[in-house]
Amino acid sequence: MIKDFKPRSYQESIFKSASKDNTLVVLPTGLGKTVIALLLAAHRLSLYSNSKILILAPTRPLVEQHLKTFKKHFNLKEEEIVLFTGFVKPEKRVELFEKAKIIISTPQGLENDILSNRLSLNKVSLLVVDEAHRAVKDYAYVFVAKQYEKKADHSRILALTASPGSEMSKVEEVCTNLFVQNIEIRTETDPDIKPHVQDVEVKWFEVDFPENFGEVKVHLETAIKRKVREVKDLGYFSGDYSSLTKTALLTIQAELRGLISSGEKSFEILKSISLLAEIMKIQHGLELLESQGLEPLQKYLEKLEDQAKTTTVKAVKNLVSDTEFTLAKMKVETMISKGIIHPKIKALEDIVVNEKTKNPNVKIIIFTQYRSGSSTIQSLLEKQNISSKMFIGQGKSDGKGLSQKEQKQIIDEFSNGDFNCLISTSVGEEGLDIPQVDLVIFYEPVPSAIRTIQRRGRTGRLEKGKVFILMTRKTRDEAYRWSAFHKEKKMHANLIKLKNKFSNLVVNANKEKNSNLDSYAKNNEPELKVVVDYREKGSRVMKRLSDDNVILDLKSLSVGDYRISDDVVIEFKTKKDFVDSIIDGRILHQAKDLTQFLKPIIMIEGDEDIYSQRNINQNAIRGMISTLTTAFKIPIIFTKNPIDSAEYIKLLAKRELNLDKKEFQMHSSKPLSLKEQQEYFISSLPGIGTTLAKPLLEKFGSPSKILSASELDLTTVDLVGNKKSKKIREVIDSKYI
Repeated sequence: MIKDFKPRSYQESIFKSASKDNTLVVLPTGLGKTVIALLLAAHRLSLYSNSKILILAPTRPLVEQHLKTFKKHFNLKEEEIVLFTGFVKPEKRVELFEKAKIIISTPQGLENDILSNRLSLNKVSLLVVDEAHRAVKDYAYVFVAKQYEKKADHSRILALTASPGSEMSKVEEVCTNLFVQNIEIRTETDPDIKPHVQDVEVKWFEVDFPENFGEVKVHLETAIKRKVREVKDLGYFSGDYSSLTKTALLTIQAELRGLISSGEKSFEILKSISLLAEIMKIQHGLELLESQGLEPLQKYLEKLEDQAKTTTVKAVKNLVSDTEFTLAKMKVETMISKGIIHPKIKALEDIVVNEKTKNPNVKIIIFTQYRSGSSTIQSLLEKQNISSKMFIGQGKSDGKGLSQKEQKQIIDEFSNGDFNCLISTSVGEEGLDIPQVDLVIFYEPVPSAIRTIQRRGRTGRLEKGKVFILMTRKTRDEAYRWSAFHKEKKMHANLIKLKNKFSNLVVNANKEKNSNLDSYAKNNEPELKVVVDYREKGSRVMKRLSDDNVILDLKSLSVGDYRISDDVVIEFKTKKDFVDSIIDGRILHQAKDLTQFLKPIIMIEGDEDIYSQRNINQNAIRGMISTLTTAFKIPIIFTKNPIDSAEYIKLLAKRELNLDKKEFQMHSSKPLSLKEQQEYFISSLPGIGTTLAKPLLEKFGSPSKILSASELDLTTVDLVGNKKSKKIREVIDSKYI
């Protein structure tokens, strides 16, 4: 099936291993991980001629590259190799999936197709997971792999990455989530790899932190130290300023929010959380000053000032009104007006001009952490008549953002040599296959081993390459340099350790256990179906229900989020969303709509304190809960987490399924007076009960007039909607059998 290439010895060796077990392949960037996927895909299709191959990659540029590779090297018809992205409509994906042999897709859209039972994975004989280090927590890879292992007739998983992470726990999590039974690791020093590795020159360009920048730094650090003292005085921090790293700040905030969740909502706790938020914002400003320059810092400070005019967040308002903040901003503006720049800017200019002089067609990728830094770099290059384009993500939080189509176009133009410099944020770090990049420049070191490896791997693919890294001495740049260095060493050590001790016994035992559980579920559990509003797609509740073999039908629901039966509908909210809906008034409109159903339910999820979600009087929340349960007669179910929510939904679905099979139960108590008998009689109508019996009798005057009223007439009574009126007429008008 394969054409126009000859695999290398290490690729053949890894392929043979991967053909026997689910395998994680760790191979340096540019050494042909995709070739192993090609070999294994051909092998699986030869074993199972009626099967399909599914290849997942996290971004559109990456899936486009895989499509190009497979079409170039696979002997299949054009329509048998297809691409799925968010731009392909669900109905079209179903049609393409049925005809295709090889499907290349981003994971999110495919996850939704699986959740809604549009596509079946039973005929897929190979699942390829590119950039497999992403298979942690709730990323879509995890759900797709689990469903695949459960449903495929002939399952095999190939996971590919250049850098799985420095922490052993993360590598093990990836292996568990992708059902890995074998690890194949190659490093640049391995004998079978070394002949194919291109030399990459790595050079550090160190600059001094300017003295005049230090004046701005003093103002920002003075603000931080004062706020640290305030937190210490409140009793929730005992360390010193230097120990308040970003990780430490997040940890303390999480602990304080935990106290709020347990019912402690004191002024001291709330004030401490606000102060810590201010400290984090100032620290971000310091990082911009040290590693990026004055213009990115100025844009950030101006953004905070703009937010303070409209936001209700006290941390932003307090920070902007801080004297030290104001002095720092004024100093930055003065320095910019004098043309003062970060020394990295000059160093970058010298490097690029020098490389362009030596080679007019030079291809350079410049990585920078922040979009604001990208625009500063582009302005610099424009002054030197060096052609460049910014490569950023899709988010438009700062008014910018590139669509996937625009991203692909820029990559194609850069690959074709239409411009010299690609200025990229983190979106360009992962997996882009751009041949013959001469130089990669890090505008700053990054503390992540994965990101460092990914950045570095953009050069030295076909020919020798160079990596230049800019670093400001005695700043967090220096700390990030050594952090990434030690993490990368640790990652390689952990991989070797894991490979040496790796056993598939546990994985196989888990597979057997899951298989037995699935078999038990299929043989002993009733088939449950739940209609889910499409806006819930990808939620953890849906994934849990799907894992438990509940059939999900994604539709656009006008009322509620989960439709259990014709009678039961659930409006699902987190605690924060519930409180927000009280403030903006949504909940009352939603409650009125819910009463169209005979058995409406509101489900509120979360283990945090509901009274701490927003600055709202606690009695307002209690009052709304009372109104929903008494005036609207809607029960409220509180759940702890998505697992708890899914279990409730399953039980409700089972209950409705069982009720359909039981005989209707008559009233068990006997009223006394004529009025009570009339109320008793009308209350037995579907969805009416004692609360609505009285308004109906008062409106129509007698039971006979209620029984002869049309559906439209019945809806003139408050809380009797279309659903209830239809059910009432159905009971009255249907023939007794």
